[in-house]
Amino acid sequence: MTPTRQRQVRGALTRYSVMAYATGVMLLLLCVVMIVRYIILPATSGGEIPSWTSWVARIHGWLFIVYLVTCLDLGVKARWEPVKWLTTGLAGVIPVMSFIVERNRRREVRQTFLLDV
Repeated sequence: MTPTRQRQVRGALTRYSVMAYATGVMLLLLCVVMIVRYIILPATSGGEIPSWTSWVARIHGWLFIVYLVTCLDLGVKARWEPVKWLTTGLAGVIPVMSFIVERNRRREVRQTFLLDV
């Protein structure tokens, strides 16, 4: 394993980790917004939905696209099987799963490519 490849994988892993956390946080925020919008406010009398909540879904959508690109980038550099790419990408649509999968992928990649902790 060459130092160049290790450096490329390390960079891809860092980008993936950042996007996994950003996507996960925005997905959790989106879940809170949906609960407030469709469960809590309809139960109250005439609750007004703050206008900023419409941006949460859009931001999560754009972050999710970038997250998928970082999954692809890491998958190509780490030479993952397509199933691993698919499961890693889908983790961004299940609340909390992006954090769990990120931790597992980080551990796997560090062990495989002998990256310092």
